[in-house]
Formats: sequence, C-alpha cells, structure tokens
Amino acid sequence: MKNEAIENLMTRVSVREFSGEKISAEQIDTLLRAAMAAPSALNKQPWAFVVVTDEKIIAQLGEALPYSRCSNRPACAFIPCGDLSKTIEGDLAAFWINDVSAATENLLLAAHAMGLGAVWTGLHPDMNRVTMVQQLLGLPEHIIPLCVVPVGIPAEQPAVKDKYKPENIHYNGW
Repeated sequence: MKNEAIENLMTRVSVREFSGEKISAEQIDTLLRAAMAAPSALNKQPWAFVVVTDEKIIAQLGEALPYSRCSNRPACAFIPCGDLSKTIEGDLAAFWINDVSAATENLLLAAHAMGLGAVWTGLHPDMNRVTMVQQLLGLPEHIIPLCVVPVGIPAEQPAVKDKYKPENIHYNGW
C-alpha cells in the first residue's frame, strides 16, 4: 500500500534553481503552519520566522551568503530562527536548535508536498553568517537565525537519492 506521507519523505530533494515565479500568500501561510506544527521540547515552540519576499532583500541575502541559493531566483526565503526569550531555561536552552530544526524539516516537507522546491542552507553555528543575517534583517539580539530556506517554483528536477545505509544502523547498542 502506498503511503503519501512516506512517499513525500522519500522523494524530497534539495532544489537549488528556481523559476523566479511568485508563490501565493496562502502557500506561504501553509508553509508556516506546517513548520509550526513541529514538535518542540516542553512545547516551548522557541521559534520565529522571517519571510523575505522583497526581491532586493533576497538579492542581498544572495550576495552576503553565496551558498544560500538566494541568487537563484527563489520566490521567497524563510529564515527560521530561535527566540531565546522562549527557550527552556538553564542548561537545556540549546534545545531551541533541535526545535527550530524540526520546524525547518516540516517546512521543507510541506514545500515538497505542495510541488515547490526548497533547500536548507546553514547559518548557525557560523557566527559570521548569523551576525550577517541579524544585521541585514535587523533582528533583535535574542533572535538567532538557524538557516535560510529559499523556496519557489523549481527550475530543476534533481534526482532522488537513496540515502539509506545499513552500516549506519545499530540495534540495542553499538
């Protein structure tokens, strides 16, 4: 029996070239709702999202972060961030990274399910990249960008990769 959710997981690819066509506000809202449906430690939901639709700012992201793929004509770019004012207190505060990562994966899977292309490009823990994005977008000090996710209509169809490796599996211990 074919399961659409499993099929979506297994066929998601990183799309790095986009058509330049816009996507709708409703599509953006759906992507954000999917991202925020992610699990989070103690349900703290320590995330914030900056959605960049302004072509000039997307171009600035592309210039500042050449590996971000923002120069490749995405419709928009999502910047999933950790909101340090919402994290677990004390030694467990860094769980925001897991939480925002889960939200980012939801965003990528939702984009794929909607026929859109997207790619995760890392910022954190490279503090040069983090600071660059904080300054470019005017983020408050307690908002830490985790990554940049350009999203748009795909202008390429990358092949699906089988990443399953039995040698990486261990049962009941190492």
